[in-house]
Amino acid sequence: MKAKEKILSSAEELFIQYGIRSVTMDDVARAASMSKKTLYQYFDNKDGLVSEVALNHFEKETAEFNEIEESANDAIHEILLVSQCLRKHVFRMNPSLLYDMQKYHGAAWDKYLEFKQSTIRGHIERNIEKGKEEGYFREELNAKVLSILRVEGVQLVFNTQLFPRDQFDFPTVQLQILDHFVHGLLTDKGRKKYEEYMHLESIKSL
Repeated sequence: MKAKEKILSSAEELFIQYGIRSVTMDDVARAASMSKKTLYQYFDNKDGLVSEVALNHFEKETAEFNEIEESANDAIHEILLVSQCLRKHVFRMNPSLLYDMQKYHGAAWDKYLEFKQSTIRGHIERNIEKGKEEGYFREELNAKVLSILRVEGVQLVFNTQLFPRDQFDFPTVQLQILDHFVHGLLTDKGRKKYEEYMHLESIKSL
């Protein structure tokens, strides 16, 4: 792995685990097994590092979403695969990460907003329209409204005033919100298909 890739990978893992503010450039250098002097050859400051980590992360997630969209059997299968993706990325994030990004790293936050609006919401809108065409989702659904609801619902759980960490388990809350969202989409036909998927071993492990 090249030095810059190692820095980005190490920094991303630290930010996900501990949030952004509590991680120092010294921490990143140690995690990447290099001196801070070497680290500063690639990044002038922490803000620049955070911005590039964010961009790199969002590009990888966009590629994952596109792959899921192309490979899924149908709209319900697609949602279940996206759920797997969320567990891998969002569910293990430190709840303070988005707050730290918004308050202290404006350029990275702008990249997040762009990713949220274009990639995530766009994917959800297409998924809902696809599900309506397949007869699995209710015809009267407004895909644009529900895409906003879904995206903001995911972000809402990061609000520790609403969901204090000593009272709520972060992944459990996210899964509860996802389950509520999915069941609100389904027709009777969709509910039967959803139950079929939930009995498959490959889906149970998601």
